[in-house]
Amino acid sequence: MNKKFLIATAVVVAGIGAMIIAGMPDKTTPSQPQASAQARPGATPRASAALGSSESKFDFGSISMAAGKVTHRFFLANRGAEPIEIRKLYTSCMCTTAELVKGIRRFGPFGMQGHTDIPSINQDFAPGERAYVEVVFDPAAHGPAGVGPIERVVTIENSAGQPMQLAFSAYVTP
Repeated sequence: MNKKFLIATAVVVAGIGAMIIAGMPDKTTPSQPQASAQARPGATPRASAALGSSESKFDFGSISMAAGKVTHRFFLANRGAEPIEIRKLYTSCMCTTAELVKGIRRFGPFGMQGHTDIPSINQDFAPGERAYVEVVFDPAAHGPAGVGPIERVVTIENSAGQPMQLAFSAYVTP
């Protein structure tokens, strides 16, 4: 069989599996009652709210402009006892887009704040709930001048306190 077809099929199957797993409730965390009052903009963050990620930085290594866009998923979890509201998601450069994927629902893609409208997501994230942020980087977006090392950031504004930042880097070649 065609090697590219097999690789593409494996990637699609892995992606579907990851989406199913990300949407499943965490059975290792005991069930906890949700608070009746949720944190809203301007509210003081709760001490028990904890938005966490499987990693805060990812390195694509050496990537080629000619090969096209690259994608990475940052897996998120609400590790606290209180719901967290995901308010906004945006990137540090127009060469990058990001989507929040919660179960089978996708929010985005969102781009760079100030260069495109960044609507509020306002999605509650229950204790133990999992999701992921899918980041797409286009190494050709800056043209021939865009070769060399890059670093980009995706920001998640939320009710748990400081915005969460997920970073990635790469070395772009022609």
